[in-house]
Amino acid sequence: MRLVIVGHVDHGKSTLVGRLMADTDSLTTGKLDFVKNICDQQGKSFEFAFLLDALEEEQKQGITIDASQIFFKTKKRPYVIIDAPGHKEFLKNMVTGAANAEAALLLIDAYEGVQEQSRRHGYILRLLGMKQVAVVVNKMDLVDYDPEVFYKIKSEYTEFLKSMDVEAREYIPVSAKLGENLAKRSENMSWYQGPTVLEMLDQFEDKVPEINQPFRLPLQDVYKFDGRRILAGRVESGKARVGDTIIFSPSNKRGVIKSIETWKVKKEPKTIEASHSVGITLTEQIFVERGDIATLADDPPIVTTTFDASVFWMGKKHLKKGESYLIKLTTQKVECEVIRFNKAIDASTLETLPDQDFIAKNDVAELTLRTRQPIAFDLFNTIAETGRFVLVDEYDVCGGGIITGFTPLSEIDRIRDEARYRDSHWIQGAVTPDMRAYRYGHRAAMILITGKAGVGKAGLAGHLEEKLFHQNFQSYLLDGRNIQVGLGADMDQEKYFSEGEALRRFGEVAKLFVDAGHVVISTSNVFNQEDHSNISLLVEPAPIVEVQVTDDKFPRGKPEIVLTVDEAAEHESAVQRILDYLKEEKILTGHNYSI
Repeated sequence: MRLVIVGHVDHGKSTLVGRLMADTDSLTTGKLDFVKNICDQQGKSFEFAFLLDALEEEQKQGITIDASQIFFKTKKRPYVIIDAPGHKEFLKNMVTGAANAEAALLLIDAYEGVQEQSRRHGYILRLLGMKQVAVVVNKMDLVDYDPEVFYKIKSEYTEFLKSMDVEAREYIPVSAKLGENLAKRSENMSWYQGPTVLEMLDQFEDKVPEINQPFRLPLQDVYKFDGRRILAGRVESGKARVGDTIIFSPSNKRGVIKSIETWKVKKEPKTIEASHSVGITLTEQIFVERGDIATLADDPPIVTTTFDASVFWMGKKHLKKGESYLIKLTTQKVECEVIRFNKAIDASTLETLPDQDFIAKNDVAELTLRTRQPIAFDLFNTIAETGRFVLVDEYDVCGGGIITGFTPLSEIDRIRDEARYRDSHWIQGAVTPDMRAYRYGHRAAMILITGKAGVGKAGLAGHLEEKLFHQNFQSYLLDGRNIQVGLGADMDQEKYFSEGEALRRFGEVAKLFVDAGHVVISTSNVFNQEDHSNISLLVEPAPIVEVQVTDDKFPRGKPEIVLTVDEAAEHESAVQRILDYLKEEKILTGHNYSI
């Protein structure tokens, strides 16, 4: 179990850990005598904190700067105790230690009482989702073991934690210096009947194994080895096996696990599970990269650009609305900005700060972030490893937070974000769109012929394609049915249409044709007016011309050309009308090159 020790500076964290180590014979042989001899040589009294404060700077200043890790064992289980710094200037180190802990001991000095840092540390533990917390009231010997002092602190801090919906498992009065109520009970505090610190530690429950959670594998890198592409990363939760279909988010690529690659094993494993660093290969080569999160196809993460979070800010400059920062979540690195401060909080008092567009160092905010491109994550309460992040400002980690809610992407936002992601990775050839337009005599465009079934769209589309072809224009009739039975053959057809995959694949194929400089013609019964807007996003910057065939008095949307059913049936005149419009809009520019 990973345990963090937190509290205000000089409230006795290092002393408590040092005393526990000594009282349970967990120190290396001769360590205690070695430190005592050094104290004698320097002419100062021995303190148990010196067992941990090994850094020279810490020895001089008497404060813990780094987050020390001490391996420790009781009869029940082993522990890693993280002694985190309490000084205000080293809160970043404290958060680093606490982020990896499963339980916490929070120290309060009985003589000084609840301090600003005591409240701030309590809020940080809540911010990090810490549910197993015990409060240790130290230095009871300095207040003559007065139970009234203990109960006053307990009452005050209980009320504080309650305001954050946090409940301490136990309040324990101790004297770390004298070893009272740590490993053994104190005769001076017979009025206290609860557990000692050691007994409390053993009452904490073990963390629910990550293997029982949904499968999450953030990709760290892709290696090309022996002709294979090995996708490498650490499994943060869940398990998967060879033959499982996985989806990579946010790129939305799919694949099937072909093999599991590990280092120097005689028999190739068939499963991968949480906490293991592995490599996998797929049955089919697909382009994925660092930052993608692999999940089982039927249990994907959340993918969006806008989400709510609780953030603790530690930067020298203010966290401001509208400023750009870098968010790091698993192996993803994406630019983001604060679009709204829902609640700004003074972490020491939990008082809500007045309406403002920033928070200062050491303050906390409940806010809404928006990323430049889609990011994949889980809510912190669902999977902690994929629900927490850090914020970077000018190469410096300045804040940490957890994701508490999200705004689902609308269909048009999802399409737009996918198009942006695609375009940012698009490899452009040496032939430019202007070069193609000069040679072909026209700019790339898409002509959507829309209307109800049976109004003559197919005949009109075929005639238009043929007319353009005979005039030496690069034209192609792209029927959605061809994509459905081809590129869409791998999907359940109900999901193919209900999940919008039909539109996405249609738009991506159309994008390839317009990128090649073609005038793409298509008819549509399946896509609605909103879908046409989404297709437009996918084929940008090529224009879309909608030709609507209808007998309705008022057409749907705002088509560029409206034809009655009778007009559409007169193919020659209808096509000429379309060609005239294309010339007016300078889509057909005239031939500068002839075959």
